[in-house]
Parts: sequence; structure tokens; C-alpha cells
Amino acid sequence: MKVTIEPPPSVVDVEFDCVPLRSIKRLDIPLDASDVQRRRAARMQAAIGSYGVERTYFLQNARCVFRFANSDVEGVCRFEFEGVARTDAGDRKCEEVNLDVTLVSETCGGVPVAVQQWLIERVRHAVAIEFDRFLAAGQPAAPSPDASEKTPATALGGLGGLDV
Repeated sequence: MKVTIEPPPSVVDVEFDCVPLRSIKRLDIPLDASDVQRRRAARMQAAIGSYGVERTYFLQNARCVFRFANSDVEGVCRFEFEGVARTDAGDRKCEEVNLDVTLVSETCGGVPVAVQQWLIERVRHAVAIEFDRFLAAGQPAAPSPDASEKTPATALGGLGGLDV
């Protein structure tokens, strides 16, 4: 009897939404923004203040799932993250990720703190690799033609307009 086993899904599953910070036109946060939107907009503003808008991408609505067994239920650690990815001068390779990473669920019977910290570093590494794939798949949004005319106060394009 021949048994055919389908290949398992990827051991590491990374997913994120990416906002090129150069696409943001204004810094103000709408008065009617929810608390979640306000916090995210504040983190985007902080990223712009720390890194600038060129070659900088804000990763949000993001997760990384590690599967340590041949199961979608057992042996799974799920992390959520948010933060910044920076690229090389040609926007072709990820040079740095600065992410806030949180373990949100696990079905491993407990994850020791040292292992959790190691996995958080593995999330950052996996995101950098996946971001390189994202870049290779197609060029992110080009800077607007009038980007050089923006003042710092108007360079963000309306954080509320991005559904943040």
C-alpha cells in the first residue's frame, strides 16, 4: 500500500499590511478617530520622527505563526507585531526591522520565557525575509511628484485617511 502525504503548510506563516511612510501626506489625527486609530497614528508619527519617510515602511495588522507539529492546532505559537521595516537605497532589500512583537496564543503546553524571547527574535528575522519577498514581488508606491515641496507638518497626508 502506497501512502501519499501532502506537504505540510509553511512552518512559518508571516502576514502584514504595509504602509510606505512616504505615502502619508499629513500628520494630524482626525478628531473622530477611535482610540485604536489614534494609537496607531501616534506610532506612525513616531516612526516618521525616528526614521523619516524615505525607504521606511510601517507594518501593521500583522502576524507570524510558527507550527512545530504537523497540525494546525497543536504545537502552534502565534505572534502579532507592528513596526517599521527599512530598505536599502534602491528599495530592493530589507536592511532593518524594528518591531513590537507579542505572543498572543500558543498550543505548546507553555512557552518558557527564554524560548519566547528567542522566538520573538525569530519573528523579526522571518519578517525581514518576508519583506524581501514582498519587495521582490513588485515595487512599493513611488514617492509623490511634489514630495519635496511638503513641510514636516503636511508630509503625512492624513493618517486618518489611511484607515489607521
